[in-house]
Amino acid sequence: MKIFVTGAMLLAGLAFAVPANAAPGQCSLTGYDTFDCDVTVDGGGITFTLPDGQNFVFAHVADGAGIGYLGIEGQRYPQDLGSFLPIEDEPGCWLGEKANIKFCAALLQ
Repeated sequence: MKIFVTGAMLLAGLAFAVPANAAPGQCSLTGYDTFDCDVTVDGGGITFTLPDGQNFVFAHVADGAGIGYLGIEGQRYPQDLGSFLPIEDEPGCWLGEKANIKFCAALLQ
């Protein structure tokens, strides 16, 4: 079963200030097919590693929206992918306003 990571989960994480925990999941990002990943969800957002070793970070801002970053661990200045908004009819998916990049994250249980 997949549990989609949604804006509501992010807000709940902020409210309870839970520590980050990685969980197995399935992820996708424009330019990559759907792939198995470990999804880290905390009150500040979502993080997962892409098949090529780069890290994708979604920093939650408000109302399920946030900013996306792409980089390699230890990189001082990751690439700013701009603002992302939740996609209404696709739970667990967000679309970037800057470059039309889409990402999805679903936890497996």
